[in-house]
Amino acid sequence: MTAETTSSNPMPMQRPRLRRSDVPNYLACKHGIDIAVSTLAKMATVGGGPAMQYSGRIPLYHVQDLDTWAEERLSKAVRSTSERSLVGKQCLSDQR
Repeated sequence: MTAETTSSNPMPMQRPRLRRSDVPNYLACKHGIDIAVSTLAKMATVGGGPAMQYSGRIPLYHVQDLDTWAEERLSKAVRSTSERSLVGKQCLSDQR
């Protein structure tokens, strides 16, 4: 095995686009975000998931789109739970 692979997933993470079944492992390893394949499939139907492209009938997720989507889902860093509520309120007031 090379440095680009892991024992639990021998697939190299250097591919520019990932199949839906590979996305949960990528997001967990790179961003610490756990998500099920079924949740991605649901989001592909109703919206709210990462951008995707199709190769025939196969949905493919570009790694940059996954990184962008993951960063958008994460809050700003806080040092206490009280800061978390202030960040949310501040974002709401910024939108007005």
